[in-house]
Amino acid sequence: MNRLGRKDETLIEMASATDGEESNGPLFENISTTDSELPGNSEIDKRHQSKDSIFFRDGVRQIDFVLSYVDDPNKEGEKKVERRREFENNLEKAGLELETEDKKESENGKTYFVKVHAPWEVLTTYAEVLNIKVPIKENDIPCAVENPLDCMTQPFRLPENVMHPEPDYFTAPFSKERQELYLIHEEQTFFSPSVRNRIVYYILSRCPYGTEEGKKKFGIKRLLNNGTYTAAYPLHDCQYWKKSNHPKCDNERYTLYREWARFIQFYKEQPLDLIRKYYGERIGIYFAWLGFYTEMLFVAAVVGFVCFLYGAFTMNENMSSQEICDPNIGGDIIMCPLCDKKCDYWRLNSTCESSQYSHLFDNVATLFFAIFMGIWVTLFLEFWKRRQARLEYEWDLIDFEEEQQQLQLRPEYEAKCTQKRKNPVTQEMEPYLPLTSQAVRFCISGTTVLFWISLIIASMIAVIVYRLAVYAAFASLMEDAQTPTPIRRLLTPQLATSVTASFLNFIIIMILNFLYERIAIWITDMEIPRTHFEYENRLTMKMFLFQFVNYYSSCFYVAFFKGKFAGYPSSYTYMFNTWRNEECDPAGCLIELTTQLTIIMAGKQIWGNVQEAVVPWIWNWWGRRRARSNPENLYSRWEQDHDLQTFGPMGLFYEYLEMVIQFGFITLFVASFPLAPLLALMNNILEIRVDSWKLTTQFRRPVAAKAHSIGIWQEILNGMAVLSVVTNAFIVAFTSDMIPRLVYYYAYYTDPNSPMSGYINSSLSIFQTSDFHEANKPEHSTEDFDTCRYRDYRYPPDHERKYTHTMQFWHILAAKMAFIIIMEHVVFVVKFFIAWMIPDVPSEVKAKIKREKYLTQKILHEYELNKLRQKLCERRTYANMEKEVIASEGRVELAEVM
Repeated sequence: MNRLGRKDETLIEMASATDGEESNGPLFENISTTDSELPGNSEIDKRHQSKDSIFFRDGVRQIDFVLSYVDDPNKEGEKKVERRREFENNLEKAGLELETEDKKESENGKTYFVKVHAPWEVLTTYAEVLNIKVPIKENDIPCAVENPLDCMTQPFRLPENVMHPEPDYFTAPFSKERQELYLIHEEQTFFSPSVRNRIVYYILSRCPYGTEEGKKKFGIKRLLNNGTYTAAYPLHDCQYWKKSNHPKCDNERYTLYREWARFIQFYKEQPLDLIRKYYGERIGIYFAWLGFYTEMLFVAAVVGFVCFLYGAFTMNENMSSQEICDPNIGGDIIMCPLCDKKCDYWRLNSTCESSQYSHLFDNVATLFFAIFMGIWVTLFLEFWKRRQARLEYEWDLIDFEEEQQQLQLRPEYEAKCTQKRKNPVTQEMEPYLPLTSQAVRFCISGTTVLFWISLIIASMIAVIVYRLAVYAAFASLMEDAQTPTPIRRLLTPQLATSVTASFLNFIIIMILNFLYERIAIWITDMEIPRTHFEYENRLTMKMFLFQFVNYYSSCFYVAFFKGKFAGYPSSYTYMFNTWRNEECDPAGCLIELTTQLTIIMAGKQIWGNVQEAVVPWIWNWWGRRRARSNPENLYSRWEQDHDLQTFGPMGLFYEYLEMVIQFGFITLFVASFPLAPLLALMNNILEIRVDSWKLTTQFRRPVAAKAHSIGIWQEILNGMAVLSVVTNAFIVAFTSDMIPRLVYYYAYYTDPNSPMSGYINSSLSIFQTSDFHEANKPEHSTEDFDTCRYRDYRYPPDHERKYTHTMQFWHILAAKMAFIIIMEHVVFVVKFFIAWMIPDVPSEVKAKIKREKYLTQKILHEYELNKLRQKLCERRTYANMEKEVIASEGRVELAEVM
């Protein structure tokens, strides 16, 4: 049959004509010539002809897509054969060319491979349908003036041919009627491989394959879901470790691996234009965002490290830790037991080391860094908008609208929605989900999400119970005379409890995360979203909400609840009337928040990198174990890629989710851990190379897709940026000792020459041990004391307002609330002022966009004018053609004026 006989029809126009047509013979006979007649099928010729190629057997037609399937001996096998026959017949009617590799030639002897090629006529037809922009003229806008400091960044730059693999052009949407207008040097290379596979996938996703149960079925996704095909993927252009010998191969995969995916290139810039050319704009925009985020983290990491160094250098000057460590001050202060019966009285100087380490993060620089990060977040988001606008211009995404592929009805929606109604726009009948069904599904979905969030909170309470239950055990263990003194001095019962609880909490987080991923997908499937765009947004919100609670709940507990409701001796508060609530260390709870944050953040990053890099490598190593024993020239390119892992449509979703959760760690709780941006920076430097390595070497080539932004993640980042200002203000006010120290410094100091001396004594209240209840008294006390101290601001036992809060407590509380209000308003005003001052689109980009639109319109108008004049000269038109020419000239003049 003539495969190109209907080349001017699009698939949509052709689809209606396929109903009722019968297939003409077996599946193989109408796809390629008989295999037994091909000389390439003999074992002798196979040894001489390398199969590591991206071309058909003729060596000319490029493979744009590959479909694979296996024989099914079950009852469904005949149905699958019929579906494939009908589907492939319709692909040929749409103009695609197919060639099949028999299962005898595959490595496992079971898999058939159908190679798909899109000829020029098909590419031009669908390039017009998809509104693909193509070059019409080289860009004549002068480049920006070179920066004299560029020589300093030279070591970090890549070669020009890698950074900019193509010249910069003015572009216009493709039209078949204007082909001579475009810069078409060679038809085979005019459309890049990513554009070609995008066009082919567009056809595959809409091609019908028959009618079942009275419904018209179409699309490769449905065929993959029902097992008719086992895989569908575009090919990598070569092996990543060596170049292809074919002269027409660009070897872009090899270049990406050498210049981008290896860790030794970690200090180099990313070849974003090449990434976009090879993988498409959607993956390109992710790596652009990740690279920009990492660059901005460098600034935050430097400032955070300077704040940490300030804490380290001023550690010995900290009056609070000096008093705690002083044997004549901290050694003479007897503290009340930290748990009932099992814990004994203890001396304050036993927490000397932990109080010194607490000063590393709880100092004046903490306040500065919290304010700085509030401003840094705004700068990051605003500068990213500008960077994104630049990419939109450079990658021809200015007039981009969501892909039709994203906005089309999901096959699952069409399959499950049996009722139909007329679309008011298209006036065609289409499936819809009744309002009552939607309400029921949303209720079930919401209830399930609330149940899982409650499960997280329950697990967090279980960890709190663990902390309360084991504290006494650690306390008795630390007091054991056989425990080495250095360990007892460094590892206090509070720190030991906090570290073990953090590790336990991290394990629970990872288990719940693993389970909820499956639940979130199931819930979203149950809601039956109408389009792919809706599906991704709903899944994104569910996953983010769950992971937000999962990862941050324990940090919120330590930051805002631990030690705030402990009560005081003889009037402690109990959880479930059984376990006494925890108290903070005399140096504050900030060091425990730092420990919690470090373990969860670092543990998540290490586990994530292992999961992303090691697991795919193991699966691929196992899948290729048989192929390694055979000659390389018999291991075909389509089989090599078939053995790789699949980078599914949700692949980038998990990458974004991982980075956004990390973004929360370095913004929401950064006041407690200035080194968090540094940890994130080191992780992201590794993350970029791990993601690029696995994408280039361990995964099949994804189908190219367009995207002009990071989507809903931008709104999530904006929300977290606002929330971070509030959380950091509360951390500085209620978790650190900053405000109590400042109140004492200005209002309650006793020595003008050393205003902070006596602060520790002022922050500890006195309790008379005779007032202890029997349930609170230590069972095995080595000494008897008349009084003990506890962390609070309450009147002593001989005061008329015994054990009630002092005026200093209310002054501190008022100062904390005032600080929160002032800090939030100052940071928010600065944030909004910066956001208002920095335009989202750079002025030079606006000028370039206007210039390109003007020149493009002028070129198109001149082209139309010349065409009309040519028709006049050939005398093929009537007198009214002269009027059309005059109108066209007027339109050109009007465009110039505008």
